[in-house]
Amino acid sequence: MTISLNQVSKRYQNHWVFKGLSYTFEAGRQYALLGANGSGKSTLLRIVGGMQHASKGQITYSANGQAVAPEKIFSSISYCAPGMDLVEEMVLTEFLRFHFTFKRMLPSFSIASIIEHMGLKAAAHKQLHEYSSGMKQRVKLAQAFFCDSPVLLLDEPCSNLDGKGVEMYSQWLRTYGKDRLVIIASNDEREYEGVSATLSIEDYKQF
Repeated sequence: MTISLNQVSKRYQNHWVFKGLSYTFEAGRQYALLGANGSGKSTLLRIVGGMQHASKGQITYSANGQAVAPEKIFSSISYCAPGMDLVEEMVLTEFLRFHFTFKRMLPSFSIASIIEHMGLKAAAHKQLHEYSSGMKQRVKLAQAFFCDSPVLLLDEPCSNLDGKGVEMYSQWLRTYGKDRLVIIASNDEREYEGVSATLSIEDYKQF
């Protein structure tokens, strides 16, 4: 999927978060959205994913040269952010089964193999509210990476991860981010090492 932004702007009351952003995210490439905390990276990522509306401008989606209606992009996009909620009353196996009832799983994977990749086999039957913040972040990453979707949107993906978790994320990005459109909102170089291009939100804050 290719995602094109034409003069996209976002305003909260009288404050413009960013303005006049035109850019094309091409299918099969990896990008990083850069900027200081509070600069609007997460807002832009949610706008790109259709989870939030722009104040001005237009976003178009296309796959294999054909336009895709914005209301039909849900199945094509996977999203991970530190603030997203998990159903913490569920155990891990139950939660992943629930998640993959409305998202396609990558071919050749199973719930068991995904848990193995996360390194959480010993905690698979614990309720998620018992998990540490780092374990929860692994779950959030897994539900994005192991979906069979052409687009991955990752907001500060290494939040709460220890060194081993960061290594896991980097391996997943190399292996399961390949040939997908990946957009990473970050100010941590570990999270976007090797991306095709970077886009600084700061360039669209000079009004």
